[in-house]
Amino acid sequence: MASVLDALWEDRDVRFDITVQQMKTRPGEVLIDCLDSIEDTKGNNGDRGRLLVTNLRIIWHSLALPRVNLSVGYNTIINITTRTANSKLRGQTEALYILTKSNNTRFEFIFTNVVPGSPRLFTSVIAVHRAYETSKMYRDLKLRAALIQNKQLRLLPREQVYDKINGVWNLSSDQGNLGTFFITNVRIVWHANMNESFNVSIPYLQIWSIRIRDSKFGLALVIESSRQSGGYVLGFKIDPVEKLQDALKEINSLHKVYSANPIFGVDYEMEEKPQPLEELTVEQPPDDVEIEPDEQTDAFTQQDREPVFSEELGLAIEKLKDGFTLQGLWEVMS
Repeated sequence: MASVLDALWEDRDVRFDITVQQMKTRPGEVLIDCLDSIEDTKGNNGDRGRLLVTNLRIIWHSLALPRVNLSVGYNTIINITTRTANSKLRGQTEALYILTKSNNTRFEFIFTNVVPGSPRLFTSVIAVHRAYETSKMYRDLKLRAALIQNKQLRLLPREQVYDKINGVWNLSSDQGNLGTFFITNVRIVWHANMNESFNVSIPYLQIWSIRIRDSKFGLALVIESSRQSGGYVLGFKIDPVEKLQDALKEINSLHKVYSANPIFGVDYEMEEKPQPLEELTVEQPPDDVEIEPDEQTDAFTQQDREPVFSEELGLAIEKLKDGFTLQGLWEVMS
């Protein structure tokens, strides 16, 4: 089973000068806001650009040279504040400071709105990042969380329960724990009947593999979580075997649907709908450089000649043709 997480980098990385393809939204990624006239004050001071706010990251690119760009995933953000900065386009003004950490390296970004009197830069980025931070249940594996209320699963927004299976044993201990299994469109949840706080929530985003394997308790549903979530191996016994096979089939089907269009849980809407990201990104024109074919030779050299020491220059040069002098060549160049 291929995990959606394998290909997901948008919310987990800080990247610079990404390609046009990488700037496009991935399945499940939604463009929330688009702000023109934003300056990357620290990295490209004086360069007017555009800031794109999605449910996974923010993207800034220069309007003059779109290949000068950056992508900042919300999962890398340590802190967001507003402070005074010196902008070449605005002078001393209020700016958005974002401190991040990616691959053990810290990056600081400063964004300034070139249009005076507009707080939208601050409200958009800060509000969407907060929505990301408060929706981790959609994306992270959770143990012993507040999942159950009155013996029912506390549903997330846009979450639907597709199946509830009673009498499911969690095989994490020698004797096992009897509990209840929920299969939804976003995750798999199990909780112990005797202690509802003994539970686990496994989003499809974090499932590395799921299959039926033999155990000392007989055939069991074995779920392996991704390395990012801790690499857990969780076993569940469901009787009879037909019900176990049906559960595996249903989970695989829902995982496939989820992978095609993941629900990341970051719901935030602007009053004004931005244009699709594809319409806002610009194809990179090819560089205006001509490359000469290998067979074309230098205008001054038709064949290699032996090096000789030049007393005038104090270094070795190619032996000049008869009738040519260094002084004559300098006069030609000037």
